[in-house]
Amino acid sequence: MKAVVKTSPDDQNVELRDVEPAPLPPTGHARVEVAAAGICGTDLHIIDGSYGSRPPVVLGHEVSGRVVEVSADVDPAWIGTAVALETFYSTCGACEYCRSGYPNMCGNRLSIGSGVDGGFAESLVVPLRNLHRLPDWLDLHAGALCEPLACVCQSLFDPFPAVKPGDRVLVTGPGAVGLLAAQVARAAGAEVLVVGAERDLGRLALARELGLGTRVVPVDRDSLPPEWTQGPDVVIECSGTGAAMRSGLELLRKRGRYVQMGQTGDLVSVPLALVSFKELVITGGFASTPASWARAIRLLEGRQVELSPLLSGTFPLERWEDAFAATQSGDGVKFVLSADPSNR
Repeated sequence: MKAVVKTSPDDQNVELRDVEPAPLPPTGHARVEVAAAGICGTDLHIIDGSYGSRPPVVLGHEVSGRVVEVSADVDPAWIGTAVALETFYSTCGACEYCRSGYPNMCGNRLSIGSGVDGGFAESLVVPLRNLHRLPDWLDLHAGALCEPLACVCQSLFDPFPAVKPGDRVLVTGPGAVGLLAAQVARAAGAEVLVVGAERDLGRLALARELGLGTRVVPVDRDSLPPEWTQGPDVVIECSGTGAAMRSGLELLRKRGRYVQMGQTGDLVSVPLALVSFKELVITGGFASTPASWARAIRLLEGRQVELSPLLSGTFPLERWEDAFAATQSGDGVKFVLSADPSNR
C-alpha cells in the first residue's frame, strides 16, 4: 500500500513509498481503513528532525476511518464502525503515570505516526482500546480533528478545570487548536475572545462564523471589551509565539489562569515576575489521556463543538508535499491526507 514514510532521523528524508500492511496481531487489535489523517505541527517537527521518531515509520497521528478487520478475540460487530484513534500505541502500564491515568507521561510510550506506523497510509493496525466511536452524522474526514480536540480537553481540564462558567477567556492563535479551545471554553460557560494577527484574517472570519468574538493584534487593555476592565480571567495561548505569551501574562487579571498550548522550540523571554505579583496559575498539557478522550467525545456527541468548519482541504497521499506546504502557509485551519479523498 502507499504511505508517507519518514525514512531516517535526519532533516527531511520523507517520501511516498510502497509498504507492506502491518499484520494483524492475534489478540486485541483492529485494522482501520484510513478516511483522513490530519497534518499537525508535530508532523512538521518530525520531518525536520526536531521531534523524536523511529524511522522508517509511517507518519500521521490524527486519524479517522472505519474498522475493516479485527483479531479473532474481538467482537466482529466492530467491523464497519466509524472511529477516531487514540494516539498511544503502547505504554509500559506499570509506571506511576500509567497507573494513575496519565499514559501520556509514560517514558516508554510509543505513538502512532512516530514510534509505530501511523495514518498517512491506506490502513493501520492499532489496539482495540485506541478506538473511539464517531457519531453517524459526522463527516469522517472531520473526524480526524477528534485527536486535537482530546488534547485540548487534556490541557483545559487536567489537573483541574482551567475554565469555569462566567469566565472571560482570551484565546491567542486562531489555528485548529485555538478554535477548538475557544469552542470548548464556550461549552464550559465562558465568554470567549479569539485573537490573531493580520495574516489570520481568514481564520478570524471563521471564528466569527462559529459565534466567537475576535480581535486583531496588538491587543491591550484598551482594546478589550469594556466589561473586561480587569483583564481576562483565563488566557489560553495557542500561537506558540513569544509575543503572545508575554502579552497574555500581562493582560491576565490578578489571580488569573494561563494555559500554554502553543509550542515553540525557541527560548522565549516572558515576565515571570507577574506570576507572583498577580498570583497567577500557569498550566499546560501534553497529548491526551483516556479521560480527555471521553470528554472530547461527549462534547462532540452533544454538538457543543464543531469540527467540519475547521477542515480546510483534503489531499490524496500522492500530494502530501502540497498538503504540508498548505499547512505551513497558514492559509487554512486543518488539512488532511486521505488514500481515498472521496471517502467522507
